[in-house]
Amino acid sequence: MDILPDVTVTDAGGQPLRLADLPRPLVVYFYPKDDTPGCTREAQDFSALADRFAAAGVSVIGISRDTVEKHARFTAKHGLTVALGADLDGSVTEAFGVWGEKQLYGKTYMGIERATFLFGKDGALVREWRKVKVPGHAEAVLTAAGDLA
Repeated sequence: MDILPDVTVTDAGGQPLRLADLPRPLVVYFYPKDDTPGCTREAQDFSALADRFAAAGVSVIGISRDTVEKHARFTAKHGLTVALGADLDGSVTEAFGVWGEKQLYGKTYMGIERATFLFGKDGALVREWRKVKVPGHAEAVLTAAGDLA
């Protein structure tokens, strides 16, 4: 993938939101499931840096296959400020290549690979992070995004 795919998620209000319509530079991060320890920490870390991303002119959206209602509960419970998108039909995770086989405790299942993508003002992919480890990740993304300003 060299450019931002023309895909649509469902926003917090239940409305379709084309990623291509979001202001750029744009950070799109994928996470497996609302309200799990790693996903909560990641969303909290991006939320804590929201003002710094905004000051750098960078938009941020987190995407999972959870429902809009689940996103609303997750946001309220943890005081999140980062935008969350619901990929209800799986088309967005497929377009980004982050849906696939995973293993946990010897069991194989399908799920979202934790990954982050940074797109420049022109929609070109600037950087991607795969198999993300949460601690320090949001800061690393902010640093990379800040270089685009």
